[in-house]
Amino acid sequence: MEGNYRNLRNRRDCPSGSCIHRTFFEDDLVYFCRGLRACYQKYGSLEALFSSALCRAGSPDPGDLAGGPGIWEGIALFRETMARGNGGRYTKHIADPCSSSPCKRLCLSLRWLVRREGPVDLGLWKSVSPAVLCIPLDLHVGRAARRLGLLDPAPKTNGRKAAIALTGQLRKFCPEDPVRYDLALFGWGMENAGPRT
Repeated sequence: MEGNYRNLRNRRDCPSGSCIHRTFFEDDLVYFCRGLRACYQKYGSLEALFSSALCRAGSPDPGDLAGGPGIWEGIALFRETMARGNGGRYTKHIADPCSSSPCKRLCLSLRWLVRREGPVDLGLWKSVSPAVLCIPLDLHVGRAARRLGLLDPAPKTNGRKAAIALTGQLRKFCPEDPVRYDLALFGWGMENAGPRT
């Protein structure tokens, strides 16, 4: 919270600063530090930020929980608060939930933070239920879901609508934790890549 991230300096040979990892540079790190500072100053924690969005969305009908309004409002609130902390500037590293994006990285992060069971899930957040999560949809999960008949084979796009539809299908098997099938679908989709479908 003290702002030590301000000591990062852009290098002349790289317009966006030193590369930290692939497409993530020093200025991206500064963006996240500023944005997270704004989130923590306003809400006290990221969990409280998402919880406030869920409360604002109300208690949706269990049939509407498939990536229901609360989780998308939470992602939107997180994105807006991060931008506010950076003078209204957005970053390519935080997907826009109002677009057709399935917000895979954010849904995956939420899965790790919320789910309490599974080999990779931390379950640190107690005030957000796994029932409201949306499947982190990518090429492999989409491929497996289509081969298993969980998603319509056409169109073959893995956007927000497909993520919500797949989460709805998975909710039929486990209403309290539909995202529990994520690793199985991902692994099966990777293992059985074959021709892209």
